[in-house]
Amino acid sequence: MKRLFLGLLCCSSLFLSGCSWLDFSTDGKTEIEPAELVDFDEEVEIDKLWSSGGVGSIEGIGSNLLPALYEGKIYAADSDGNVIAVNTANGKKLWDTELEATLTGGVGAGYGSVFVGSAEGDIFALDAETGNLQWQASTSSEVLSAPASNGSIVAVQSQDAKLLGLNAATGEQVWQFRIDSPVLTLRGSSAPLMVGSTVIAAFANGKIYGLSADSGTQLWENRIAVPQGRTELERMVDIDGQPLLEGDVLYVGSFQGRLTAVSRGTGRNLWFQDSSSHRGPAHGLGQVYMVEEGDTVRAFRASSGQVLWTNDQLLYRKLSAPTVAGGYLAVADSEGYLHLLSQTDGHFVARAKVDGSGVNAPMVTDGERLYVLANDGSITAYAFEKR
Repeated sequence: MKRLFLGLLCCSSLFLSGCSWLDFSTDGKTEIEPAELVDFDEEVEIDKLWSSGGVGSIEGIGSNLLPALYEGKIYAADSDGNVIAVNTANGKKLWDTELEATLTGGVGAGYGSVFVGSAEGDIFALDAETGNLQWQASTSSEVLSAPASNGSIVAVQSQDAKLLGLNAATGEQVWQFRIDSPVLTLRGSSAPLMVGSTVIAAFANGKIYGLSADSGTQLWENRIAVPQGRTELERMVDIDGQPLLEGDVLYVGSFQGRLTAVSRGTGRNLWFQDSSSHRGPAHGLGQVYMVEEGDTVRAFRASSGQVLWTNDQLLYRKLSAPTVAGGYLAVADSEGYLHLLSQTDGHFVARAKVDGSGVNAPMVTDGERLYVLANDGSITAYAFEKR
């Protein structure tokens, strides 16, 4: 019997929420109990530096409304239309802007602007220093990922399998790229990645594309995952996590597919390993880390794809995407626990209850500090010190 760990079917749009704790089988839908936390000798102290009231609740949409770091500030948003800027040094709120929209995608920041997208398909550009609205543009469908900018073009991926290039100064549409979307997809989309004059975008068809940022012309494409099976559920190969760029190599994960290392310039495969995930990868110590479906944490050698270690002690705890901060691998779970793992072999080095509401949104880091946006909208900064 083949089991798929998916989310709730949204009948009106035929999208599936990418969640890893539901078991679809011939017996129907059942919820699997999360793994109990194991005891261990803590080697690292988790220090809370500050906590800010942040935004409103993001529970249920947290994996789409990820925060963004930019020039000493952290930007966050909630579904009620609130967008805030917080000083990363002390947690002081710098500005708070309320938009008349149901925000579902973001936050993107760069080149003096902050970008968010809405359920209605609107894109908002705000001044990064003041929060004032710079412009508003419309797309043809809901936006579930963060826009990206290179200062001239803003790339926006909408849920109807389109990628738009907007003028960064005015919001006017410059170009459009579209693929044929599968019948059934996860509810979510991969955030585009701007690399100079190239846009990297991944879609629910299991492919990744390199496009000219100026014109939207396709430069290359690569199939990361091949649909297999007889049913639409079995053939789902969405890429929902943002590709990770390290040097000239892109690391791309896919649902019911594989983790693939791809040449940034040509799109050519360098290596691949079987791995199913709707989250983006992390990188550190020459390794690539994935939180796979079912919440197995796995490390791969970045140069070859060789599996180096596996931690299966957090199964079905609804983990966030992995993040490397302060020399450790960090994941958070739906019960509000922050887990630190050794990058060397994956053993636990520290754990702390950071919030009772849980953490769905990907965490962000400046390399040393870790910033956590909890489901209740609070933002907290942490640093780590070896005992």
